[in-house]
Amino acid sequence: MPRVKRGIRRRAARRRVLKLTSGFFLTKSKLYRAAQEALEKALRYGYVGRRQKKRDFRSLWIVRIGAGCRVHGLSYSRFMHGLKSAGIELNRKVLADLAARDEAAFRSLVDKAKAALNK
Repeated sequence: MPRVKRGIRRRAARRRVLKLTSGFFLTKSKLYRAAQEALEKALRYGYVGRRQKKRDFRSLWIVRIGAGCRVHGLSYSRFMHGLKSAGIELNRKVLADLAARDEAAFRSLVDKAKAALNK
């Protein structure tokens, strides 16, 4: 079997890992083995975090919509059912923004949802 010398490639790989971990605490940014382990863990956390972010924002939007509905005497689930019955298809992100920033527009949506529920 031929001999393999990896000087340049190995050095480049290590340099790449150490560059990605610059800013990590103590040896995790300076020693290759610790840096590699820290980088693998950080990448795993990042992957999971990107999925958790979607869940967190959806639950935040639901809380904001629910709070806006309660002010007008309606529960979140009844409001969403009323909107669906009225044929209004706005996503939760937009509804939450309206509930937080534009009281009049959200009020009109609540009225339309109530009207659709009473039919």
